[in-house]
Amino acid sequence: MKVLGLDTSTLMTTCGVIDGDKLVGEYSLSQDMSHSEKLVPMIKEVLDSLNLTVDDIDLFAAAVGPGSFTGLRIGLATVKAFAHVTNKPIIGVSTLEALAYNLPFNDIVVPMLDARRDRVYTAIYKWKGNELEAIMKPCILEVTELLNILDRDHNKIVVNGDGSLVYKDMIIEKLKDKVRFSTIGQNMCKASSICELALLRYKKNEVDDFYTLAPDYLLETQAQREYRERGK
Repeated sequence: MKVLGLDTSTLMTTCGVIDGDKLVGEYSLSQDMSHSEKLVPMIKEVLDSLNLTVDDIDLFAAAVGPGSFTGLRIGLATVKAFAHVTNKPIIGVSTLEALAYNLPFNDIVVPMLDARRDRVYTAIYKWKGNELEAIMKPCILEVTELLNILDRDHNKIVVNGDGSLVYKDMIIEKLKDKVRFSTIGQNMCKASSICELALLRYKKNEVDDFYTLAPDYLLETQAQREYRERGK
């Protein structure tokens, strides 16, 4: 089964294809360009290199957030269009879960995406066999609050994501020898992780509806805040 997955929730644009249990192609790029400029040409290049077309894909998958509001909309609109046109299934995957999936065989995995103002999008995952269990669901927290939770409840912790780099000094100061940091290559969401998680869910019949699949921002957009404030 061929799965096309992509992520546009951060500055990194990534797309990839797995075929069953094999990764056959993956392309990741972080440049000062918009996702709208990069994404479709990247997908085309990956598919052309594999001698595939969109019609050859059996399942489409995309990161649904949290992350960049604009980036998520671009990624989801693209993959939903593919699913609609080809009448193939689609699955949305949490950006945080995909980040955690980069780090198998660790006790506690804590992905962190910088949400600015000393906050992070985060979750706490624990591996149970070959699957991740969320022991704290995706949310937005003050960095100090997250570190207090980790210091109180956990010992062997691995962190990744851009938030772990932005707040590295704070993390080290609070958690000391309880924490390890990811390697560079595991700090960004990988399309291959999106594909693999989507395939696992497909096998459990956990398929989304491309009409209703939407970004999971975990935070109000500027437009939503302004609309709510006008209504007061």
